Amino acid sequence: MVIVFMGTPAFAVNSLEALVAAGHTVAAVYTQPDRPKGRGRELSVSPVKEAAVRLGLPVYQPERVRGVVSELASFGAKAMVVVGYGQMLPQAVIDLAPLGIINVHASLLPLYRGAAPIQWAVANGETETGVTTMKIDAGLDTGDMLRKAEISIGSEETFPELSKRLAAMGAELLIETLEMMERGQIVPEPQDHSSASSAPILKKEDGVIDWTLPAYMIHNRVRGFTPWPGATSVFRGAGLKILAARVSGEGRLAPGSLAIRSKKLIAGCGEGTALELLEVQPEGRNRVSGESFANGARLLENEGLGT
Repeated sequence: MVIVFMGTPAFAVNSLEALVAAGHTVAAVYTQPDRPKGRGRELSVSPVKEAAVRLGLPVYQPERVRGVVSELASFGAKAMVVVGYGQMLPQAVIDLAPLGIINVHASLLPLYRGAAPIQWAVANGETETGVTTMKIDAGLDTGDMLRKAEISIGSEETFPELSKRLAAMGAELLIETLEMMERGQIVPEPQDHSSASSAPILKKEDGVIDWTLPAYMIHNRVRGFTPWPGATSVFRGAGLKILAARVSGEGRLAPGSLAIRSKKLIAGCGEGTALELLEVQPEGRNRVSGESFANGARLLENEGLGT
């Protein structure tokens, strides 16, 4: 099958590779333009572009896809595949392919529509999630569903770990979906919009820890917001990232208060709960264990985080 692929993040690479491995003709790969990144502001290419170049596929990087409708039509694709492309598609593009535009979305739709479904599922403490293939329409993840696959979320699993598993699952589901569509074996299922929930793009402030929340909720945010925006707080007027943590049986600490218990760095949380800080990163310094941080900081009595 002739396919045009549109994607940008690492999550999309598995799907692109799977299309090639399954023998589909990927006529073109569309991804976001190279962007300046880091302190040196050097141009950074997307993971999908790197994969496409490695696979010998032609790459296109328009600023706005609505300006290249004729170009897209010229490939004569039977279907288009979108995995985290990063742009809303106009109806003129949606109407191009006979089989439509197939999206691989990392949630069990209609749950977690939006740009960050994996992060929010982990941050909200979900124990199950999955992947849905759907036909794109003019809305935000509102199109008819084609196939679903479910997966459990580990109690200590982080966003990067879960993302890798879902990316592999999504690639398999994509190939299965395309094969079944070609044979006319799929009846698209409309979403129940009344059951929808959102997973908006993450902002820096989403990572700021509210120590009045119970420990399990903060722990979930640490897992879900790794590596960006990170779970952040303030210690002695400077930023502090909480890179790894676990719920502790310790208690009787005010929210945000720090204490050393059996060589472990413990932070008080809401509802009388506590969190063990396993790994942290002070602003402008390297990541260290919670124990090493506490030893170097020489905590004072009643000293804490978030002020």
